[in-house]
Amino acid sequence: MRIGLISDTHIPEARHELWPQVFDAFRGVDAILHAGDIHDLVVIDQLHDIAPTWAARGNGEDGSGGRPIQPDHPRLREAWLLELEGLKVGLVHDVPIPEYPPHLTLERALKRYFGTTELDVLVYGDTHVEAINTINGILCVNPGSPTYPHNLETQYGTIGFLEISGGKAEATIWQITDDGIEPFNWNRWKRPW
Repeated sequence: MRIGLISDTHIPEARHELWPQVFDAFRGVDAILHAGDIHDLVVIDQLHDIAPTWAARGNGEDGSGGRPIQPDHPRLREAWLLELEGLKVGLVHDVPIPEYPPHLTLERALKRYFGTTELDVLVYGDTHVEAINTINGILCVNPGSPTYPHNLETQYGTIGFLEISGGKAEATIWQITDDGIEPFNWNRWKRPW
């Protein structure tokens, strides 16, 4: 199973619509997970035209920054706990990664959003910074932002993919380019310390 991952699209704030390269990249996936800060919910419908889509409600959908509060949508909720190919996959907008113990911990966030810490994969957003980490045995993936990478001005950002096969999950991050997408260069944003 191949799942497209996206977050923090900020449409139409970042630009009138998503880059066409995103739609092209997601053609043929089995599902799409959007980790919030969508803003215009038409984006969910556009993605759902490509593959079944689930989206997490971000702070941008709840009026943050004076934005309009977005209405209910059948494919949008605060958090989703999905079973995909036998794996438990959580989808939410904001979790404390990195953690700030004792109160802001991943364990507490998972219990709040999902009622359990027994997840195989967690897809999240909010930071606009792409990340793939394994924390307490959970594969945690932030696909970054396709429109505001690292909270910079509108430019090509990132999306991700989750491959599930044989009861195992593997994630990758991809950079949007003029010609489509290419594997993300992790050294581009690496801090020199």
